[in-house]
Amino acid sequence: MTYPHRAAFPTRWNDNDQYGHMNNAVYYEAMDTTINVWLLRAGLDPLAGGWIAVCAASSCEFRESASFPEPLEIGLRAGRVGTTSVTWELGILRPEAKQPLATGRFVHVFVDRASRRPVPVPDEVRAAISRDLAS
Repeated sequence: MTYPHRAAFPTRWNDNDQYGHMNNAVYYEAMDTTINVWLLRAGLDPLAGGWIAVCAASSCEFRESASFPEPLEIGLRAGRVGTTSVTWELGILRPEAKQPLATGRFVHVFVDRASRRPVPVPDEVRAAISRDLAS
């Protein structure tokens, strides 16, 4: 699988669960963080901007275990880009690996900050997707 954007995700001591592998919730945290850092760079102003992106759906499929202290990377690409939403496709990988340990999907709907009603995907986000994340 190819991910145009890859971000480092160092595992932490408290990421492991009692079974000795990374807790499922940490996979979601890593994916959500990767998307939101990318959105910040694409123009999201979470405190004062006119729009925000809210998660409408998410999923993760686990293929292999990971655990502290191994370093990981989160791969990101844009899947479906709709009128008011984007489906992000993610992979959790070991550095240099082509096949992910886990794959995930997040659907973000873009909404007006005040009314929380859907708005079109912002132009700056569409441009950044075309430039950086088209699969």
